[in-house]
Amino acid sequence: MANAYFVTATDTDAGKTITTTALLHLASQAGLTTRGLKPIAAGCVETEEGLRNADALLLQQYATLNTDYDQVNPVALKEPIAPHLAAGMRTLSADRIAAYCRGAMLQPVDMILVEGAGGWRVPLNPRESMSHLVKQLNIPVILVVGMKLGCLNHALLTAEAIARDGVSIVAWVATQTDPSMLKVQENLATLKQRFRAPCLGFIPWIEGVTPEKAAEYLDLSVLLNA
Repeated sequence: MANAYFVTATDTDAGKTITTTALLHLASQAGLTTRGLKPIAAGCVETEEGLRNADALLLQQYATLNTDYDQVNPVALKEPIAPHLAAGMRTLSADRIAAYCRGAMLQPVDMILVEGAGGWRVPLNPRESMSHLVKQLNIPVILVVGMKLGCLNHALLTAEAIARDGVSIVAWVATQTDPSMLKVQENLATLKQRFRAPCLGFIPWIEGVTPEKAAEYLDLSVLLNA
């Protein structure tokens, strides 16, 4: 199988999409073929082609290989709330969603990035959470830490949960989500001391940041050599 990674985060709006698209951009610049998947997206808008999610469209745009939207985002939900609530009467299944992903993951490609929704324990149904999907896919995790007050606790608890589930964190990225956060570098140093996995970089607060700009702060070689 290609180098496939699941991108999760400490919270909603922690920077998963900007991190994922920046990594896709770097991989493309390195001459790698890529595919980005967003198997579950809550917060979609009605279009002539059906429900579409802005984050999923970005993954589709920054991947080098053409992939139909329905394969990038097989579960598109309208309301911007937790997936199991947005699904309404529809029951989400980790096994079924993993099956959607496997088709794309088996096609020839150098790197696949699968972006989650919310955080590690976001529910899919009364018994399963996003973590069950990752275990079904059996791929390592890239953890995105949204740098804001409380991020140390969120990051360490998320890392503990991932390890407890038997999934490896291959690398992590920090993104500054609060422009007024105090002691940013000191918080980063604490995380680097606590995490065993390598850090791909720190994306500072940039108003209107683009994947190309965010990519300037990341080192893809750290991931490829991890």
